[in-house]
Amino acid sequence: MALEQELKILLRGATSVTTEKELAEKLSRGRSLRVKLGVDPTTKDLHLGHTVCLKKMRAFQELGHTGVLIIGDFTARVGDPSGRSETRPVVTPEEIHANAQTYKEQAFGILDPEKTELRFNSEWLDPFMSSGKILEYLPKVTHARLTEREDFKTRISKSEPITMLEIMYPVFQGYDSVAVKADVELGGTDQMFNLLFGRDMQRDHGQEPQVTMTLPILVGTDGVKKMSKTYRNAVSIKDKPEDIFGKVMSVSDDTMWQWAELLTGLDLTQMRTMHPMQAKKLLALTITAQFYGKQGADAARTHFERVHSSGELPESMPEFRLPKDKKLFLSQLLALSGLAPSRKEAQRKIAEGGVRLDGKVAKEDILVELSSPAVVNLGKRGFVKVLP
Repeated sequence: MALEQELKILLRGATSVTTEKELAEKLSRGRSLRVKLGVDPTTKDLHLGHTVCLKKMRAFQELGHTGVLIIGDFTARVGDPSGRSETRPVVTPEEIHANAQTYKEQAFGILDPEKTELRFNSEWLDPFMSSGKILEYLPKVTHARLTEREDFKTRISKSEPITMLEIMYPVFQGYDSVAVKADVELGGTDQMFNLLFGRDMQRDHGQEPQVTMTLPILVGTDGVKKMSKTYRNAVSIKDKPEDIFGKVMSVSDDTMWQWAELLTGLDLTQMRTMHPMQAKKLLALTITAQFYGKQGADAARTHFERVHSSGELPESMPEFRLPKDKKLFLSQLLALSGLAPSRKEAQRKIAEGGVRLDGKVAKEDILVELSSPAVVNLGKRGFVKVLP
């Protein structure tokens, strides 16, 4: 393939590349490049936002390059401050280990396992710290350089705390690039500081600096904040197919176009000639099929159209049995059945009119007493059959 065509494929959708000239030079040498992407296993599942960079890594792999996927089991203990206005909550070692295993399985649903080098950064960062090697490098790192980043400036201006571990995070991520000898590093736009810091560290260690490529941050289902489980606006790639389809259908038209560009190879020009509802269904079908195949996506579409267009109930739904005294407040029922993450959130949904009991809107947090089965639904996707 001609160099110009290869560049066109790799640069599609990229927000910035430092630098395109360097990338062209590396590609022109005709060797397999080492393309690095790091993910910290701080939650159980990857979501659609993570797949933006994973898909770009897959594009490199399809052109013969090696993807170096780094599971940040060390850096997850620190917490990446990028784009954060507050300190991240601590994740336990047990949670990190469990999450790391699921990340590996989920990432290989997108990446080519034969062209992926899977690494855990505790492999080099634990000895980097314990051997005292970090002390040899720290004299080259200034406080002024590390606090240049906008997220730190914001927190400093608000007199909010920044931990020393957070300040050190770019050093750890930069050393990842040194350890794996990265030719290219991928990341979201909020990762720019860390990626460029990696270039500096490679120079300091006598390596050719990596090319950095940033990709847009996927907005969540709310269309406002970046996709994150913290903001409750994420679509997990482990969600049920009908849930993925339904969540895609729930987004605004503006969000639909961003998702179509970043998550699919759909022809956007052709999509714009379609009715918005049909375009959104095509997007939902395409995204769902990426994880569950055409059959799973078609079934999810049928489920959506039956429940949302016809007002019918799902063919199957989870069951929840009331306690022995056969009564619970509706908010308790929603929380205990798993429809809502907490009773407080359930009460908020009830107040918004988003909860129905046997098809009727619940106007308050009523005491539910049943002598026969009933169906409770939260929004358009959450259903549970309540048994007395």
